[in-house]
Amino acid sequence: MPLIPPALFDPVAFLDGAGVPKTVVVFDAGQPIYSQGGVSDTVMYVQAGEVKLSVISKTGKEAIVAVLGAGNFFGEGALAGQPLRIGSATAHTACTVVTVNKSDMRRLLHDEHEMSDGFIAHLLTRNVRIEEDLIDQLFNSAEKRLARTLLLLARYGEEHAPQRVIPKISQETLAEMVGTTRSRVNFFMNRFKKLGFISTDGGLQVNNSLLSVVLHD
Repeated sequence: MPLIPPALFDPVAFLDGAGVPKTVVVFDAGQPIYSQGGVSDTVMYVQAGEVKLSVISKTGKEAIVAVLGAGNFFGEGALAGQPLRIGSATAHTACTVVTVNKSDMRRLLHDEHEMSDGFIAHLLTRNVRIEEDLIDQLFNSAEKRLARTLLLLARYGEEHAPQRVIPKISQETLAEMVGTTRSRVNFFMNRFKKLGFISTDGGLQVNNSLLSVVLHD
């Protein structure tokens, strides 16, 4: 049986139909969802808004792992036997999150093939993204990494139309995501703006022309 593309699978509707106990929570921007080192006993799904995943090193340095939009699972390490969260999740914007206990999720994935197929497709898509992020960090310049990050935040290339206007995000946060300094981010953002790749009128708008920075050798 072919895997169901994530864009065609609605986990919330399926959970409703399967009668699985779940909790729906609305978070304000900046509000913590779970913390690194906390008990890992639930799997979560972004129903609306955006969630930031981050990790703090032993020296106290924070690294942003991803910013997830609606349609993404997170906290799935609970299903792999992780007793504690290896990172933190924070509401990047006001968001709605669906939470399912890991035992209920395991039972559902075992009993319902449609849910299992959709979840596996999600994990495969996430793994591809992680590989691309790693290659990006290893081989691309800071300018290319910033351009790619902005395009990803704008949901460029997803099945639905890109959102183009990115929710408010600081240059400090962008620097953490790209792996560079705020001053470098500021330099490249000004450059992108002069070239017409982005606009800051009425929010940060990302134009498709920014893709040329990623594709340029």
